[in-house]
Amino acid sequence: MVTQFGEPKSLAELVISWEPLPEDFQLEDEPVENTSQPILAGALRESLELAGFIQPQMLIASNFALCATLNDRFIAKAPDWVYISNVNQNSEENLGERKSYTPNLEGDIPGIVMEFLSDSEGGEYSVKRTYPPGKWFFYERILQVPVYIIFDAKGGLLEFYQLENGRYELQQPNADGLHWIGSIGLFLGTWQGTKEARTSYWLRWWDQAGNLLPWAVEKVEQERQRTEQERQQKEKLINYLRSQGIDPNTLMTEE
Repeated sequence: MVTQFGEPKSLAELVISWEPLPEDFQLEDEPVENTSQPILAGALRESLELAGFIQPQMLIASNFALCATLNDRFIAKAPDWVYISNVNQNSEENLGERKSYTPNLEGDIPGIVMEFLSDSEGGEYSVKRTYPPGKWFFYERILQVPVYIIFDAKGGLLEFYQLENGRYELQQPNADGLHWIGSIGLFLGTWQGTKEARTSYWLRWWDQAGNLLPWAVEKVEQERQRTEQERQQKEKLINYLRSQGIDPNTLMTEE
């Protein structure tokens, strides 16, 4: 599968093809920039899974190779977090066991890619078009991913870019500081708090009604509070009945 897109005459024409990962291609095995990156990625997936959002045909991964071939040269970039709505099903392959993904050949173009700002040279913003191309250029011009997010976990800055007329445009949040992502029907925003002994800024999901999608530890706490509230209400009712000279045990026996 081949795609051509033209540039102004001062720039060479790019020929993009969608080929599977070559068997002899060595994927980069670079360590993550810091321990926060996998925690941030895991937290994003966790709340989606608990909400029942993730379906069998979807692919949600972190540090996962997205592949393309540019002018007959193979490229693989691994965003910190990626969402793909529909991946072709292979009865002999588990999506969780994939090492790479080639858009168009194996399913839909990724709907969202995220990069968590690193302490390196700022590769998240690289528009370098010579081989190997920069991340920004790869996501915007080659893959044409509709939503590109850059997140500074230390400072809490969320940059939300949307593809408009082939270029990423910075989008402003709504009055609540959230960004609507129509492809998944959820809002994305920042949240400050503690999870897994990390107190800082996080990326979180909100539903269309503005409800925060909880993590597992939050769901446990919500259930604990609900149970405690029910206990207190029951105790209040028992005390009231007794104050009226009614034995609660008698009522329960009659039931």
